[in-house]
Amino acid sequence: MTGDVLATRDPAAAATGQVPVLRLHDVRKVFAGHAALDGVGLEVAEGEVVVVVGPSGSGKSTLVRCVHQLEHIDAGAMYLDGELLGHERHRGGLRPLSPRGAAAQRRRIGMVFQQFHLFPHFTALRNVTEAPVRVHGRRPADAEAEALELLDRVGLRDRAHHYPRQLSGGQQQRVAIARALATRPRVLLFDEPTSALDPELVDEVLAVVRGLAGDGLTMVVVTHEMAFAREVADRCVFMDAGRVVETGPPEEFFGRPRSERLQAFLSRHTASGRSDS
Repeated sequence: MTGDVLATRDPAAAATGQVPVLRLHDVRKVFAGHAALDGVGLEVAEGEVVVVVGPSGSGKSTLVRCVHQLEHIDAGAMYLDGELLGHERHRGGLRPLSPRGAAAQRRRIGMVFQQFHLFPHFTALRNVTEAPVRVHGRRPADAEAEALELLDRVGLRDRAHHYPRQLSGGQQQRVAIARALATRPRVLLFDEPTSALDPELVDEVLAVVRGLAGDGLTMVVVTHEMAFAREVADRCVFMDAGRVVETGPPEEFFGRPRSERLQAFLSRHTASGRSDS
């Protein structure tokens, strides 16, 4: 990682006395000479729902993948609760965390993917309990009790002993959400959670996300569902060409967009309720 960020605690938080749950500072990620993220800055406060929209290839998915440390950033810095993500101080500079260190940080960040990534040979219940027991060291009986509560929360308690092949796509995605919640994350990331679903299954997943937002969970949601973004977001972010072009509360973002690029994007996609996937 390049740049002059050498603090393992967030210097902006130290200066203001306020620590956002998540902060990105001037983050860059380059693939084969193309800047997928080009100086991205973003803050997410406790209990805030930030919804990220934009055209295909704008960097939306790369952003959440970098936060979850599935991709390493090339410059800038990311902080979770004021702690530097992905790097540690070494000989007056910073070096990438070891795989074990990165995994420890990743346990505090939940991720729901476009594809469900459930273990096909585990039941829904076992999919939800696996990380709490194997990674977090919780007692199996406690993990199972909590998993049943989470499956109930997503409307699937009666499917606890079903295997993924016995579930619809929407049900599998709801199990994936319960699995992400089981790790008790500080922030929950969604990477277009409905893009792999048939249209008739989209609403059941969005209803779960809507409920989580109502419960005050801190979330970053990448989506192509414009109507949903307008309804559930505390703040919307529009990305294009790897940059944050505009951000604001939904009523201003959709009702009074400032940039010509966002105006053009909304004029094409708001009518259908969706953006490019």
